[in-house]
Amino acid sequence: MTQVIFSSLGKNIVDQRQGGEIDLASLKLKLPETYQDAGKIGAFIGWDGLLVLDRGVNVVALAAEYIKRVQEKYCCAKCTPGKKGTRVLQETLRRIVGGQGREEDLGTIEALGELLKSCKCTLCMTSVKPILDSVKHFRDDYMACIRGQSKAQPARDYRDKLTAPCMDRCPAHIDIPAYVEHIKDYRYDESLSAIRRNMPIPAVCGRVCPHPCESACRRALVDEPISIMVLKRVASDHEWMHQKQPPMIPGTAKNKTVAVVGAGPAGLTCAYYLALEGYKVTIFEAMSEPGGTVAVGIPDYRQPRHLLRRDAEIIEALGVEIRYNTRLGTDVSLKELKVQFDGVFVGVGAHKSKPMGVEGEDAGYDGFSKGGIDYLRAVALGQSVETGKRVVVVGGGNTAIDCVRVALREGAEESILIYRRTRKEMPAEPYEVDDADEEGVRFEFLVNPTRIVAENGKVVGLELVKMILGEPDDSGRRRPQPDPGSEFILPCDMVIPAIGQEPDLGFLDQGDLGVQTTRWNTIVAKEGILMTDCEGVFAGGDCEIGPMTVVAAVGGGRRAARTMDRWLSEGKTYLDDEDSMEDLFCALKVFDADEEVGILGGLHREHQPKVSGAERAKNYDEIELAMSESQAVREAQRCLRCYRVGMVALS
Repeated sequence: MTQVIFSSLGKNIVDQRQGGEIDLASLKLKLPETYQDAGKIGAFIGWDGLLVLDRGVNVVALAAEYIKRVQEKYCCAKCTPGKKGTRVLQETLRRIVGGQGREEDLGTIEALGELLKSCKCTLCMTSVKPILDSVKHFRDDYMACIRGQSKAQPARDYRDKLTAPCMDRCPAHIDIPAYVEHIKDYRYDESLSAIRRNMPIPAVCGRVCPHPCESACRRALVDEPISIMVLKRVASDHEWMHQKQPPMIPGTAKNKTVAVVGAGPAGLTCAYYLALEGYKVTIFEAMSEPGGTVAVGIPDYRQPRHLLRRDAEIIEALGVEIRYNTRLGTDVSLKELKVQFDGVFVGVGAHKSKPMGVEGEDAGYDGFSKGGIDYLRAVALGQSVETGKRVVVVGGGNTAIDCVRVALREGAEESILIYRRTRKEMPAEPYEVDDADEEGVRFEFLVNPTRIVAENGKVVGLELVKMILGEPDDSGRRRPQPDPGSEFILPCDMVIPAIGQEPDLGFLDQGDLGVQTTRWNTIVAKEGILMTDCEGVFAGGDCEIGPMTVVAAVGGGRRAARTMDRWLSEGKTYLDDEDSMEDLFCALKVFDADEEVGILGGLHREHQPKVSGAERAKNYDEIELAMSESQAVREAQRCLRCYRVGMVALS
């Protein structure tokens, strides 16, 4: 295990320079032992302090190189303390490293720490923190350089990257502070360009993203998090409402072709970034329209279909061909794609419902739906589906919530959701649960189905057993246990199980290509690189990580496009500095939930208008309306612009 020589991360000082042993795991720090193929990581320096893993790393040289990169690469120069302060720091440390320093320089560095607390944003403010730690705890090393007793030798190499807590938590790693600041300045086109560098379907992710970024928003430590997701929608809506032409153009044509399976978020994203690199991309989509689960699993009242199609049309305009009604394993095989194209990306979604495992679900009763995702898909595609008058949906996730809400819109007089835990433990987004409640959905908690009750081949009820919550399970939620003898019948004429879904990977049975799968029925791909065991075949999205979120699928599609580009153009797969540092920051964690931000709160979050519950449950019109531009600007002004810079030294 990697031993720690010194650490000032996490507000705790660990100093083993005089002896003793403590490893990264003991400090709950996750850091890879090596960086790509470039060598071992000898030290990390960043927003939260210093971490030294190799005694050979010279901390003075490390500090000097770090502040040099902060000043020259990342300082925005929009405020005097940041612009001047980091410049003075850079020059002071340069002189010390060059053997021309003076003892009073250390006092200057410490004084600059106070000056930089007045910066416009947190980039320069946090960058001085590890410098001050180095002066405080490695003062003898500084004095040795100043007195000419030793020379501050640089490490073999350094790698750095800009981040922010929200950027780190976003699976697509969008530069959130940048696009938010552009909105503050009424620069909607620039805002959308910043988003599209990492996210090609902003109209979608501006509406249905679960916004994990907001859980790492430092503004929430003061009052409320920034409405990051809705501001993304503001930038996207501005373009289509003003009928502006997206500015992207495909890259110079390359003589390589790529097949993408699935026109969902992962497939569309992969195709978009490969098209920008000049590849000829063909998407094979089983359905008659783009979007995957977003199109047929997220109702129009949450995600208007015309905006989803517009995002897809923008990608097609880059030269991407989408072949609809073409199912992998039926109309074309993976082996055929492998032969016909230079590279293949598999981005099929999780469209296969999981069974409940209760008596009667396989009996073919009239009124029993195969699964929540199947019900939503049938309604979305206008297929023949008869919704009962008293509908019961089983589950606690977003799909279950969508099912009970769609049932109301399809004519159900009563729509009931049953869940084996309490409302607090529901995995669905809380605001989605609130919306369902407002629309008249009835909730039954701490019950679980045991048997489908039918008469003459038709569902007439669902037998339930009451549940008792026990000790927490692996998810951290209290494990529900049945209460024997508490069974009862809930009358209904339709049952929709929505307890989970998984990818249908039956297409892998056609020809032994060596693509491995997990016990969770997902495709095995090399971590970070996303190439399967079959060379040239990559995978991402729900079929690789399981049924997750739209933004997670986007992140996988973008990463796959980047590594596929290297494989197609160089014949090898690897992670570049952007990829590697993204993964490194994710492992270390950028957000500190216990941080004292030190500013006054009281600027509360702006909310977009919403159609009332009783009115909206009658149709599929979008229920969350556009935030006004004046609201958006006020919301953007709340952003603290929490940039940070991290750097590793390679030994």
